[in-house]
Amino acid sequence: AFDDPVHAPLALPAARVFARIAEKVSHARHMPSHIFIQRGMWDQVSASNQSAFDAAVDAYEPGDRLGDMVHSLDWGQYGDLQRGDYERAAHWIERMEGIAERAGDNPMATTMLAGVKARYVIEREAWQPQPITDQTEATELLAIGLGAAYAGDFDLAEQAANRLAQKADEAASQDGTRLYYSLADKPLKVMNREVAGLLEIARGNAEAGLALLSESVDIAESMRPPNGAPNPLKPPHELYGEALLAAGRPEQALALFERSLKRMPNRPLSLRGLARAHVALGNAAEARKAYARLESGWQGREVAWRQEAAGYVAGAGASE
Repeated sequence: AFDDPVHAPLALPAARVFARIAEKVSHARHMPSHIFIQRGMWDQVSASNQSAFDAAVDAYEPGDRLGDMVHSLDWGQYGDLQRGDYERAAHWIERMEGIAERAGDNPMATTMLAGVKARYVIEREAWQPQPITDQTEATELLAIGLGAAYAGDFDLAEQAANRLAQKADEAASQDGTRLYYSLADKPLKVMNREVAGLLEIARGNAEAGLALLSESVDIAESMRPPNGAPNPLKPPHELYGEALLAAGRPEQALALFERSLKRMPNRPLSLRGLARAHVALGNAAEARKAYARLESGWQGREVAWRQEAAGYVAGAGASE
């Protein structure tokens, strides 16, 4: 397989060809995005999975499995969030809500609906902590826990962290066949460390919190290299870098953002972190280069990270 950050460039020519064939076969339409996502080609990730979703809908008959439909929906939403197209990303949620309603108590539909909603919160950094119930999915616990930590709601963040630890223990006792974002033990352990780490930082225990975030990175690096949308939803290298930058450690933060971008090229939030770290270090030329990528690569997108980039580039140009 070539769907990892190292080998994906070798498969890109084939992926471009494959994207133009088998228009009625959903999974065939989806597969090129395994390469596009490794190159940060967000328009192609979106288009490939839109095509795959359309093919799955056209072929669906009552009683069929949901796999192709929800898989392409999942990746399509991630691509659109990276494009900065929040309207399309929200539309994927509406589609998933319709699928879940028709699917009844199908666990895949329930889990995926929770995941696309949580990703929409996390990628936009639009934190909306909600009460936790027995039905709260792990992806929701991550979004709730991160948001609660940022908001200073220690009790809610601790509840989310504890529930994630419990889910990780339960998953570790299974036979290893549990799948996807919220069901395997290592991603659950990463999520637990992410929430617990931010909680400790919010409580004023910066060293303890940073140590937990470092653990999240170590666990992630014991997993296979990323081959799709982030697993878990918030990349741990990115989160750790953000925390290091906030703690006044830009040199360490820079290394984390560079590692994050090697694992998941062209992620705008990691590019933003890279640029901010260079600014903090006084690396004006490198900061402008990173911000220029954010400004030029997302023309027409009224999103916070592009506006930040445009402001920096304009200010840097005026000072020259």
